[in-house]
Amino acid sequence: MKPLDHSTPRCSYTIVYKHVSEYDASAYIYLYINIYMYLDFIYLGIRFPVVLLCREQRREEKRRRKMQDLVGKAKNFVAEKVADMEKPEADITDVDLKDVGKEGITYMAKVSIKNPYSASIPICEIHYSLKSANRVIASGKTPDPGSLKGNDTTMVDVGIRVPHSVLVSLIKDIGADWDIDYLLEMGLVIDLPLVGNITIPLSKKGEMKLPSFADLFK
Repeated sequence: MKPLDHSTPRCSYTIVYKHVSEYDASAYIYLYINIYMYLDFIYLGIRFPVVLLCREQRREEKRRRKMQDLVGKAKNFVAEKVADMEKPEADITDVDLKDVGKEGITYMAKVSIKNPYSASIPICEIHYSLKSANRVIASGKTPDPGSLKGNDTTMVDVGIRVPHSVLVSLIKDIGADWDIDYLLEMGLVIDLPLVGNITIPLSKKGEMKLPSFADLFK
């Protein structure tokens, strides 16, 4: 029987089965199985979802890139506006010895902050690092120190505690000199309306007094 002539694409498989009889070597059985598989629908059934998936992935990638571009432009816009806008001005006016206690000595740093806005601005925190003789002798932060008055200058006190062990080691290194050079670095974190938290860096160099041994062991 001749195979039917189909105009649609197909795949023909021929399976030949050869059986040689154990008793009759001349007996051959040829079994031809012609299988015609019409691949139109199978091809489309596999290809069509794959094409749709690839197109959807490309669309999703374009949407993702467009969103990244928009976010990047928005960040740049906000950064430019924040850089141009007026900000509070701050300055460390003084650092002095305040107290000598059992846990260590406490220095008091006075920070002057000018608020150019009419509204009050909350101070989130002030973090600090006190250095002397090329080492950090105290570090920490003051959480929620208050708010800045509108159109006014606010003074904020920041207590800095230096442990006795660090102080004794420092005294041994500097010898009899009771005036030490220091570098105080601060970060004033404030919450600006519509912008969020920004950090104003501050620093001050100078000399400060060390307590005497008699003061340390009172």
